[in-house]
Amino acid sequence: MKQSNQPRRSDQPHTSDQPHNLDLPHSSNLRTRSKRRLRALAATGAVLTAAASAVVGGAGPAGAAIHQCSISGDRTNCAYVTGIDAGSHLAVRTGPSYGAAKSPVFGQYHNGDQLGLICWTTGDPDADGNGYRYWMRVDNGIGDGYVNDWYLDTGGPGTWKSQIPQC
Repeated sequence: MKQSNQPRRSDQPHTSDQPHNLDLPHSSNLRTRSKRRLRALAATGAVLTAAASAVVGGAGPAGAAIHQCSISGDRTNCAYVTGIDAGSHLAVRTGPSYGAAKSPVFGQYHNGDQLGLICWTTGDPDADGNGYRYWMRVDNGIGDGYVNDWYLDTGGPGTWKSQIPQC
């Protein structure tokens, strides 16, 4: 049987002596579609990674993490004050309670101020009503006191419990 140079129509059955006509789109269209799919998958992956990081990290009040700093020349774990309303300040207490006196060796702390972290304990819930009861004993190089961890960028107990000892 003589082979035809004509492409096979889709309604004709394929026989071994007929050329294959797979009706594939032009190869540049395939590359363009593949690139689009890869970009879409990459964007989806980035969104899913960010969402998973927020969930897995157990982002507490601030969602950041503790860092190393120097307090009076000594390296220690530190955190920044965060979540304080404009015109307000964070007061350091002598105990893990809002009824405890303000510590006389600390001034007023605002968002972005840094405090050294000594240890953690539990006490009164945060002043914003979230029920967060973790407090950090903090150091400023002169003395120590307590602040509710809700107002520090420690990342929450899932992050800091392995790095900061319990008081």
